[in-house]
Amino acid sequence: MNRFIFLTLGCGLLPFACYGQSGPFVGAWGFDVPTRNGIGANWLGISDKGGKLDVWFQPTGGHVFQIENSKVDGSHLTLMISGGEGNKPPMVWKLDAKGGKLVGTQTQGDETIQLTGKPEPALNRPEPKSWRAPQALFDGKDLEGWQPIGNVAENHWTVQNGDLVNLQHGANLKTTPKFTDFKLHFEVNCPDNANSGFYLRGRYELQLEYERVGENPPNRAMGSIYGRIAPSVQLPRKPGQWETYDVTLVGRTVTVVRDGTITIDHQKIDGITGGALDADEGEPGPFYIQGDHTGGLKFRNITVALPAK
Repeated sequence: MNRFIFLTLGCGLLPFACYGQSGPFVGAWGFDVPTRNGIGANWLGISDKGGKLDVWFQPTGGHVFQIENSKVDGSHLTLMISGGEGNKPPMVWKLDAKGGKLVGTQTQGDETIQLTGKPEPALNRPEPKSWRAPQALFDGKDLEGWQPIGNVAENHWTVQNGDLVNLQHGANLKTTPKFTDFKLHFEVNCPDNANSGFYLRGRYELQLEYERVGENPPNRAMGSIYGRIAPSVQLPRKPGQWETYDVTLVGRTVTVVRDGTITIDHQKIDGITGGALDADEGEPGPFYIQGDHTGGLKFRNITVALPAK
């Protein structure tokens, strides 16, 4: 994912302070926010550092960033999400800790949206002792088992010469079945100046991009978990060539092997990434491939192996 609008924080509008107890707010929280275009998945990660809250926010699009302006007053939390930019007014979240949830409002100009944040589960599961044989998710013949989402009227996914191809910017594509823990394998051919992503459970983006060198920091570059985890090894760029990915996800723990090299080794994904279908991290979810950035990417040999019973 790229081409986001970074939300500028308004300095001095809500001076950072921490009053009362921060305990009710500490943790990871998922918000499925109603928008004009459906559900917008948001995430808050809150920790207490020496009596002050350290707050990180994942918007519906873009990457996770730190909230610099927050205020706690008893069971009430106010966050300046955006200080406004151009003609766009500031966005403020006002939340109360009630019944193990965070409930409140998002206000931006004259618009007010109701918010409910649920605690995200730890998902601390041991890795299965064995796995079933891999099953094909794409048969190289048609799009059976997949469906376009997002800008469906501009769906440009097709099959050419046995490859799954997105001809140009348009709809995203997701699997109809959903998955929990798995071993995913796929091969991708990413052209130069292209950008896409392969989403795990529909919530965590494995970044696929060959934009201009230096355009993206390591945690938003090729093979990263977008905005969350940078690859530990930087491999040579291979635009226009086939590359392989093997991804194991168990709970929140992810391992990525790119072209036979371990680039992310049993790292924890703290929360959803931009573009997540929802914020319900404890639920199974589909795979989905971004098609709403650029076209030109090709995929083949997409398989998944599930834990053996």
